[in-house]
Amino acid sequence: MQDVKPSPEDLQWATTRPGLVRVPDPHASPMQGEHTASPVVAYGTDMPANAHIPPHTHRRAQLLHATEGVMLIRAEYGSWVVPPGCAVWVPPGICHDIRMANQPVAMRTIFVEPGLRPTLWPHCQVIEVAPLLLQLILAATRLPLDYPAGGREERIMSLILDEIETAHPLALHVPMPAHAGLRERCRAFIASPADAASLESWADGLHMHPRTLARLFQRETGLNFGAWCRRTRLLLAVPMLASGASVLEVALAHGYDSPSAFSATFRQHFGQPPSAYQPGRSTRPAPH
Repeated sequence: MQDVKPSPEDLQWATTRPGLVRVPDPHASPMQGEHTASPVVAYGTDMPANAHIPPHTHRRAQLLHATEGVMLIRAEYGSWVVPPGCAVWVPPGICHDIRMANQPVAMRTIFVEPGLRPTLWPHCQVIEVAPLLLQLILAATRLPLDYPAGGREERIMSLILDEIETAHPLALHVPMPAHAGLRERCRAFIASPADAASLESWADGLHMHPRTLARLFQRETGLNFGAWCRRTRLLLAVPMLASGASVLEVALAHGYDSPSAFSATFRQHFGQPPSAYQPGRSTRPAPH
């Protein structure tokens, strides 16, 4: 996967977005786990609500999992929502930033040496964290970074990779188009998901025929216009639900006229009602 550099807009978003808690620049303070003798290492970090890690890259691949809270990961070609019960695989060299939703996040990270498991995804991918994988991740974060080769520690790390390889992938990804004008419209929609959106109005703003825009949208994102807007609204709703907002509040904030319409669409996409993502509930999305 080609390494991508953050645009000036990305950097501005990373440092000035209202309400975010800035954290140290990862380039100035390299994360643990990047340069260890062991090819797979783990550690835990507890992040405050609304914390933001600016755009950066890693030499190693990462599996990012939150035992509590919701993370939003953004790269050049899309955004991923990671609620509890899930994790996101980030290949080496992918420029990305991480934003914590409106609650503290207990982040647990696995670093994997490039090429160690060639079968793992060459792109970012959200996966379901099964009970065994969860317990392995928690056990791994209690191990030293310089654990000896050939022992229990190495077997735990190897089993983690086995479990990642067999994990269920989840459709918690908002793909972004490469077309500059369309990309700008998509970012504006993500910033204000309650705004009305129609293929005709977007086409008019981009000086295109609606059929031309429809073909462009499908080609650039793999989704038609309606499906992209629907998925984007639903995924953006997850952090708000996890922060404790009511279903009514979330529905209105994401362009739905009623909580019943929102709940029906949410259940159709995730296989569970919105209440499953609220605090104190089970958060296990159904694989798509």
